[in-house]
Amino acid sequence: MFLRRVLLSAFLLLSSALSAAAELSLVMVEEDGCVWCARWNDEIAHIYPKTPEGQSAPLRRIDIHTALPEDLTFARRLSFTPTFVLMQDNLEISRIEGYPGEDFFWGLLEKMLEKADSPPLN
Repeated sequence: MFLRRVLLSAFLLLSSALSAAAELSLVMVEEDGCVWCARWNDEIAHIYPKTPEGQSAPLRRIDIHTALPEDLTFARRLSFTPTFVLMQDNLEISRIEGYPGEDFFWGLLEKMLEKADSPPLN
């Protein structure tokens, strides 16, 4: 797991250094009283911005009960909290519904970021 994170980190840094990559962000859809949101906050929130993943896809939080930001386009309705949506140029490219725990979260996020770096299928 450590080696995969190191390789992903190197890839993300190289990608951003070599080209003007598309703008990525990770949208966290949350709500007050969400136990799994609180767990994510305890386990991940404090380190996320310091990681290569957090540098590549800065976190943006939205409350599920408020109007959706007009600048974001989601592929489908947001129904669960937490939901983590990877946005590329403000368009949804993938999501994690729920919080699977720290170990699984990083692996799933890695897969999402790899998808963002892939050329679109025609």
